[in-house]
Amino acid sequence: MTAYTERQQGSKLSDFLQTHAHVLSIAAFLLGCCLFFGAINPVFFSTGNLLNLLRQASPTLIVAVAMTFVITTGGIDLSVGSIIALVNAAAALLLRAGWDWWVVSPMMLALGAGIGVFQGYFIAYQKIPAFIVTLAGLSAIRGVALVLTGGFSILIPPSLFLSIGRGTVFGIPNPAILGILVAIAGYIVLNTMVYGRRVCAVGANAEAARRVGMPAQRVICSVYVWSGVLSALAALVVAARLGSGSSNAAVGTELDVIAAVVLGGTSLAGGRGTIVGTVLGALTISVISNGLILAHIDAFFTQIVTGAIILTAIWLNTRIFDHVGSVRRR
Repeated sequence: MTAYTERQQGSKLSDFLQTHAHVLSIAAFLLGCCLFFGAINPVFFSTGNLLNLLRQASPTLIVAVAMTFVITTGGIDLSVGSIIALVNAAAALLLRAGWDWWVVSPMMLALGAGIGVFQGYFIAYQKIPAFIVTLAGLSAIRGVALVLTGGFSILIPPSLFLSIGRGTVFGIPNPAILGILVAIAGYIVLNTMVYGRRVCAVGANAEAARRVGMPAQRVICSVYVWSGVLSALAALVVAARLGSGSSNAAVGTELDVIAAVVLGGTSLAGGRGTIVGTVLGALTISVISNGLILAHIDAFFTQIVTGAIILTAIWLNTRIFDHVGSVRRR
């Protein structure tokens, strides 16, 4: 019989590198992308381009924070792009009809929450797979947006609402500030609050969490509510930045969001999530898109790159980093 021995404690540097392998790897990859695109075109590091990059990345970042919670529970939300399109179009229609922006904005957040409650109920309480529910939402919700707009873009009259997407504070775009605030809030909730620990516990083993008294079903439902709310917030940012609403807005956004979250190190199997990694992942997706455009490469090529990134990230999740985790447990 082999005697049990505790794993010897390694150096602090080694333990730090192993613990934060996911975040460090995406940080290194992001830095490499920035240096590469900066070498191709010096305009990449110009102040104007960097601020524009932050402005464009903010909707993806806002939704990705919510998606981090969803995926940490072991779920998925494919409807976020369609929610953005519906809220985007509905807000534009109401603003064009003369409604005040400070009335429309909370109404749209409530609409996003309502969609999240509806989908979360079927996922958490009716036990229908999240993939199926949100796939149906992806189609049906965008269909509602198409019915509302007739397929046309809806111009938003000039108002203070547009400053949400176009304004700045001390030179920093308002969308970037919103994205940073959402990311900070997500980090605090996931890492320091009871709710965040419950999200991780439910993702690791929902039945075990339920048996120890955690409201597992309520936690699962709640993450889809937050996904709907933050998708609605992202929709308002997009509408204010473009000055219009369209049922064709945010096509493919769910792909970018999932890529950002998975690339950042959140486990698709659930139980492990990282907001810092999600922020770096969202910035990486935006840097690739921005850099390819500055390199005069067809914008549609970014879809191929994004798909390749998702595949690589999943491979790293299931092979390399899981192996590192098993070594640490020995």
